[in-house]
Amino acid sequence: MMAIDTPYGQLNSQLFEQLSTIKLLACDVDGVFSDGRIYMGQNGEELKAFHTRDGYGVKALLNVGIHVVVITGRRSKMVENRMTALGVTHILQGCEDKQPALEALQKELSITADETVAIGDDMPDLGMFNTAKLNVCVNDGHPLVANKAHYVTRTKGGFGAVREICDLILLTKGQLTNIHGASV
Repeated sequence: MMAIDTPYGQLNSQLFEQLSTIKLLACDVDGVFSDGRIYMGQNGEELKAFHTRDGYGVKALLNVGIHVVVITGRRSKMVENRMTALGVTHILQGCEDKQPALEALQKELSITADETVAIGDDMPDLGMFNTAKLNVCVNDGHPLVANKAHYVTRTKGGFGAVREICDLILLTKGQLTNIHGASV
């Protein structure tokens, strides 16, 4: 099998070809867009950090017509605000079982599992893996999830792992160097 050079190292040609057919990126939030930690204030407020590189990658995918969905088991106004700021319209929160949520969206968008890539970090994300052709685990994800992944990012969750998969999708479509705009 041939290897293709990417900014993130070599990628086997079969995975590169499969990424070129992607129309939907399904993402977990905690541990993927964030580092998985939740900061709790004395008054019960929650804080989490999002990386601007991930935001730029998501905006770039949306700009070339790739759908992005976030599916998370928790509910958070922060997640809604962040994803809305990026232009993500498919924000599915409070999903204990992510598989039916992703399947319903695929049906709504007329996108197949073969046109879907899912990125996660922990056991609740395996439901998304069941209905996506390509499965991605962040570099610091749970080992059982990494073992089910077709690709493990070189970047940790919350530090650009989403951007990495966005960049690889854009590269396969010849769009990586054509993206412009501000990071959010």
